[in-house]
Amino acid sequence: MKAEKDKVVGFDYSLTVDGEKLESSFDSGEALWVLLGRGQLIPGLEAALEGQEAGATLSVDISPEQGYGERSEGMTQRVPKKYFQQAAKLKPGMTTVLALKEGGHRAVVVQKVGMTTVDVDLNHPMAGKSLHFDVTVNAVRDASAEELEHGHAHPPGAEAH
Repeated sequence: MKAEKDKVVGFDYSLTVDGEKLESSFDSGEALWVLLGRGQLIPGLEAALEGQEAGATLSVDISPEQGYGERSEGMTQRVPKKYFQQAAKLKPGMTTVLALKEGGHRAVVVQKVGMTTVDVDLNHPMAGKSLHFDVTVNAVRDASAEELEHGHAHPPGAEAH
């Protein structure tokens, strides 16, 4: 079966940026499971997976335009510390997660930590970077009705929600 929109794909990957391996599911033993065509992956990686079958191995270079976009200058914001978990441990240069007022989360880079606020760069930490992925496709299957309704894949053994 080929990977395409509304198919569930399970895969292992390693991500390298500027010659440095940043993360790898091969090391963690936790494959990534996605429902293709639902915006769960950066465009370049999703396009590379389309048409692949279980057992395929890929080496993919992704430009910033097909990854996390180009960096935008002036994307800084001063945010009250209450929107951060473990705000007391934040230091300039750290990547952290910002809880958004409207719900959800966003990865940001800390620029300055004040008494009650934190200045952050709202660009994604990988914005402006070329990404290299090594991927092994483990499985491709039809999505269940529940997965289609929820808009995401349910990995094997995952509890229903």
